[in-house]
Amino acid sequence: MLHGIDVSAYQSSAYDTDGLSFVFIKATEGRSYVNPKLTAQTKHGRDAGLVVGFYHFLWPGNLTDQADYFLSKAPDKAGDLLAVDWETTSDGTHASNAEKDAFIRLLKKKRPDNRVVLYCNRTYWLDIDKTSYAGDGLWIADYTTAGKPRIQADWTFHQYSSDPHDKDVADFKTKAALKSWAAVD
Repeated sequence: MLHGIDVSAYQSSAYDTDGLSFVFIKATEGRSYVNPKLTAQTKHGRDAGLVVGFYHFLWPGNLTDQADYFLSKAPDKAGDLLAVDWETTSDGTHASNAEKDAFIRLLKKKRPDNRVVLYCNRTYWLDIDKTSYAGDGLWIADYTTAGKPRIQADWTFHQYSSDPHDKDVADFKTKAALKSWAAVD
């Protein structure tokens, strides 16, 4: 398993990369928020040789506008990863299962040179998701032993802790294998 991290505006632009193989960086949310540290956090990850991914916090509605907004802010580089963060919004709502599926499909259509994965917590995966559609891979949040999320589904990334920051593992034996997978054929 490979170790990684996910960061947002709450973390430093000079996050610790020691021992990491990948980073997911929050790019956008809805149709108006962009991470003010996006450029610096991206540069830091690339300078450290990490596989870089970007995520969009999905709100209900306006899926095409949200996809266009996300893709206008997330760098357009083949081999970067794209993720859909599907969880409860600040107003207590969430995108529907159908909206989540449609958004992933929009990203895959608009960025065919990037893998698209679904990020959600265990509760969303087990109780809200009805299709098990995760695009190219599932990034599951379940705060338990690294690499042992409590689900009976294939997963690609596992967020296993948020203390002191979001820690993740990837189900790849080597960084070269992750890079090869990220480079869409």
